[in-house]
Amino acid sequence: MTKHRRTPMALAAAAAAALLAGCSFIPTYERPQPPVPPTYAGGVATTDSAAAQSGATVPWQNYFAEPRLQQLIDIALANNRDLRVAMLNIEQARATYQVRRADLYPGVGLAANASRAPATGTGNLTNSFSVGLAVSAWEIDFFGRIASLKEQALAQYLATEEGRSAAQVSLVAAVANGWLTLLADEELLDLSRQTLASREESVRLTRMRLDAGVASELDFRQAESLTQAARATLAQQQRQRALDENALVLLLGQALPQDVRASLAGGKLADAPAMAPLPAGVPSELLTRRPDIRQAEQQLIGANANIGAARAAFFPRISLTAQAGTASGELSGLFKNGSWGFTIAPSLLLPIFDAGRNQANLDSARVGREIAVAQYEKAIQTAFREVSDALAGQATLGEQAQAQQQQAQAEAARLQLADLRYRNGVASYLDLLDAQRSLFTAQQAVVQVRLAQLQNQVSLYKALGGGAPDTSAQAPS
Repeated sequence: MTKHRRTPMALAAAAAAALLAGCSFIPTYERPQPPVPPTYAGGVATTDSAAAQSGATVPWQNYFAEPRLQQLIDIALANNRDLRVAMLNIEQARATYQVRRADLYPGVGLAANASRAPATGTGNLTNSFSVGLAVSAWEIDFFGRIASLKEQALAQYLATEEGRSAAQVSLVAAVANGWLTLLADEELLDLSRQTLASREESVRLTRMRLDAGVASELDFRQAESLTQAARATLAQQQRQRALDENALVLLLGQALPQDVRASLAGGKLADAPAMAPLPAGVPSELLTRRPDIRQAEQQLIGANANIGAARAAFFPRISLTAQAGTASGELSGLFKNGSWGFTIAPSLLLPIFDAGRNQANLDSARVGREIAVAQYEKAIQTAFREVSDALAGQATLGEQAQAQQQQAQAEAARLQLADLRYRNGVASYLDLLDAQRSLFTAQQAVVQVRLAQLQNQVSLYKALGGGAPDTSAQAPS
C-alpha cells in the first residue's frame, strides 16, 4: 500500500464535492387545484371554517358516546388485522427510507487482503498482505440522484402513515355501522316475534270461529298463510342477524364479548345516544382533513421526486473507493512502523450510449407523476361526493323517518278499526289481514329508516375525516 499526503487539490476537490452535493433536479412541486365546486350542492355547508374544523377533528370517543360501542371500537383498534397490516407497512416504509438515507453516506468496513503473484521483471513469486478500513464504491451525490430517491422514500413513508390513518377512520366507521345494524336486527327480530305470536293467536281464534260455523275455511286459510309468512320472515331475520354479527366479529378480530352480546337482547335503535351535528365547511378544507387525500398527495410528491432521480441519471456518476491501513510483503511485517498508508481511487462514469434507457426512465417518471395527479384529483372528487351524499341524506332522512313513523301510527289505528268492523260483521276478514300486513311492513320500515339515518351520521363523520389519529406526519429519525 502506497502512502500519500493530503494536497490542496484534494482539499479543493472535497470542498467542491460538498457544494455540488446540494444540486437537485426535482421539479418544483405545486399542489393541483381541487377539481370540485367551491361549495357543496344545495348550499347546506357552513362557511365557518373554525367550526367545521373543530367538527371534523372531534375524537371518536366523544362522537360515539355509547359505552358498549366504545368498547367494541377499542377492541377493533387493538385486534383488527387490516389495521395491523397498515401499521406494519409503516415500519417497512420507514426501513426503506433509512436505506435510501444511508446511501448518502460512505460505508466503512474492515478489509483484509492476501495475494501471491509473480513479480514484474524477475518472475519470482511475491506475497502481499494488507489490513485496514475501506470505503467501497461510495457514490458522491453531485447531481442529487440519491437525494431524490431519498425524498421519494420519505414521501412513500408519509403516504403509508396517512394510509394507516385512513384505515383507522374506515375501521371506526365500520364498527359503528356494524353495531347499529345489530341493534336494528334485534329490534326487527322482536317485532317479528310479536307479529308471529299475534298471527298464531289469530289462527287459533279463526279456527274456533270456523268450528262454530261463524267463519269460512277461506278465512282460516288466509290467516294460516299470513302466519307462515311471518314465520318465514322471522327465520330470514335470524339468519341476517347471524351474518351481521359475523361481519362485526371480523372487524373486531375476536369474538363478540359476552357482556356486549347479552346486552343486545331487546335493544332498540331509539336507545342509541344521539350523535352531535357536524358542520361540513367547504370542499377545500377536505385537503387537510381527509387522510386518504393527504396520502394521495404524498404519493404525488414521491412521483415528483422520481423525476429528479431520472434526470440526474443523464449526468456523470462519480464513485470513490478508498482504503487506509497497513500493508507488507510479509505477514509478520503488518503493523510495523513504516507500513501505514492509504489509497484513494475515484471513478467517473458518463453515460454515452444506453439504447434510450435513461430517456425511457425519465418518460416513465413523468407519466408516473401524471398518474399520481389523476389519483390525487380522484381522491378529492370521491371525498366531495361522499360528503355531498351524507349531507343529502342528512337533509331528507329526518323527514322520511318522521313520515314513516306517522304512517305506522296510522296503520295501527287502521288495524284496530278493521278488527272492530270484522267482529261486527261489517268488513271481510281479508280487510283485517291486509291491515295486519300493512302495519307489519310499516313498522319494519320505521326501523330501517332509523338505521339509515344513524348510519348516514356515521358516514358524514367518516367523510369529514373524523376518527383519524391526531398525529402529524414527520420524517423518521
